[in-house]
Amino acid sequence: MSDSGGPWYYNLNTKQVVPEGADKAENLLGPYPTREDAERALAKVEERNEAWDNDPDWNDDVDEKQN
Repeated sequence: MSDSGGPWYYNLNTKQVVPEGADKAENLLGPYPTREDAERALAKVEERNEAWDNDPDWNDDVDEKQN
């Protein structure tokens, strides 16, 4: 499928990549500039979560242990 007609979104309900306006925003991740980027949406979320989990400035477990 072509990238024309973007931006692209990843639909969390259907697990499909869709063009803008295909569903309610609350069901979508994006926008992504290409269809391929939208296909990687969940992998990108996992990568960011992992980075945040390992970022000492973002990790609030230290505060919980001190209280």
